[in-house]
Amino acid sequence: MGLTYQNLDGETRRLMLDEINMDGDALYRSNYLNEIGQERWPELLRNAAVDGSDDSLASALREGHCFKQKTERRKPKGGVTMVSVPHTAAQTLAESQFNMYYIRALARRAIEEGLTITVYRAKEVEHSRQESEEMISTQLDPQYVLEELRRTHGVEPATGIPMPNSGITIQLG
Repeated sequence: MGLTYQNLDGETRRLMLDEINMDGDALYRSNYLNEIGQERWPELLRNAAVDGSDDSLASALREGHCFKQKTERRKPKGGVTMVSVPHTAAQTLAESQFNMYYIRALARRAIEEGLTITVYRAKEVEHSRQESEEMISTQLDPQYVLEELRRTHGVEPATGIPMPNSGITIQLG
């Protein structure tokens, strides 16, 4: 089950698509994606931004057989080993990247409309992180959030920005 996005309307979707297109070749691509997945990822992400959700994106990734069965992982003492790609890879990738573009879009809206952005829980999780719980109801600086997420593409953004797979996102107001 994906996140519940409070402000996922036509304007937010338009800005999400704009942000995706702005990233172009710099779109984040998971190393879990196989060759087909690498090729189809931009199209699937754009389609979800236009009229889908993180859940529909995850389904499209699974149905398109977009993931490797195994991938390399570095060993702590050097060398590599082969490990199975987690069965949750499609949901994790879809949720984190869809949410990241949603947040970027809302940060732009907040800047353009003179509004604030506030963190809220968008998905119930069995074990919430303390850092996530502490962020709920926090107002964030939309300019800072937008710049940081553009810089990092949502991969390990600075503290104070909703992290992937946390079950939290932002809303206007």
